[in-house]
Amino acid sequence: MFTKVDKSRSLQDKFRVAMLSMVKHGHFLEGEVLVLHFVSDQASQELGERMLQEFLLDATFKYEVLFHDVVALTQKLFPIVEAMQKHFSAGSGAYYSDAIFFLSVAMHQIMPESLTRIVQLDLDLKYRTNIRDLFQEFDRFPPGAVIGIAREMQPVYRHTFWQYRKENPRTRVGEPHPDGLPGFNSGVMLLDLGAMRASALYNQLLKPSNVAKLADQYRFRGHLGDQDFFTMIGMEHPELFYSLACGWNRQLCTWWRDHGYGDVFQLYYRCDGPVYIYHGNCNSPIPDD
Repeated sequence: MFTKVDKSRSLQDKFRVAMLSMVKHGHFLEGEVLVLHFVSDQASQELGERMLQEFLLDATFKYEVLFHDVVALTQKLFPIVEAMQKHFSAGSGAYYSDAIFFLSVAMHQIMPESLTRIVQLDLDLKYRTNIRDLFQEFDRFPPGAVIGIAREMQPVYRHTFWQYRKENPRTRVGEPHPDGLPGFNSGVMLLDLGAMRASALYNQLLKPSNVAKLADQYRFRGHLGDQDFFTMIGMEHPELFYSLACGWNRQLCTWWRDHGYGDVFQLYYRCDGPVYIYHGNCNSPIPDD
């Protein structure tokens, strides 16, 4: 997602960190090409093209850069995701421009059939390993899984599912890892577009009536777009998801620690094992190497 970058110094700085660290650690085999897709407005695209000339200068691998027009994609997306926006958008009701925050949900329907796998990445990341290794995780998907995603590392869904949890005091919903269901974070996602197209279950869950039914069942009202949708359907259908190790999306945000959840925060935030990608969500500083 690469919109309004021309108006934000902060986004430009994040873009610099992400691309330079990706290039620094990136290694590919002979004949392989890393294709970088950016969903962008015209002004951001012009800036992005200039910045990428500098950032990709030291790349030791072949790459291709593709810019997708945010308006054109939103036009395709809106009819598919309009109904779910009212459940998972910050505003009241479905804002047309908000549709783009649901891109991953319907990526399999709007990208060409020839595209079978895509990794969707936030801009506020810093890579500590070869991005190619992340693609290898696709090979670890169990049958039926369509998306690879890491767990949410704050008690955000403990909070969001409060009513359901109150009505179901013994539920695992919103409880911390490893025994609970803390929900997902969409900062790093592996989308198996072929599997998404082929999964009757996944496509059933996109239907407005089924979205509404699940939102009602879980008393769910979110504001984080695709992440909320995946978290909700994951409570009911965990078999659709391959769980990425927390080190692939080491979230650094600690907002909920200071907003009523200090007593349980560390249960969610803890991540053992190596860190492959830092995620500086909620503008958190990312450690230096």
